Amino acid sequence: MLHQLLYGFFAVVLAFVSIFTGEIVTYIMLGFILMSLLNINTTLKAILRKMNSAKDTSSNS
Repeated sequence: MLHQLLYGFFAVVLAFVSIFTGEIVTYIMLGFILMSLLNINTTLKAILRKMNSAKDTSSNS
């Protein structure tokens, strides 16, 4: 939850700077890159949780 608020704050700051400097396209592209990286991070965390739970259940048997 805190990370999402922090990402939102950074997005607002970057939006303000990009509007001020005229780099709107750069801001949009950075937004796409950030969304992609967050999606990859979330997916990798889910895979790690599944691997750890499978490892725990196999070691308990």
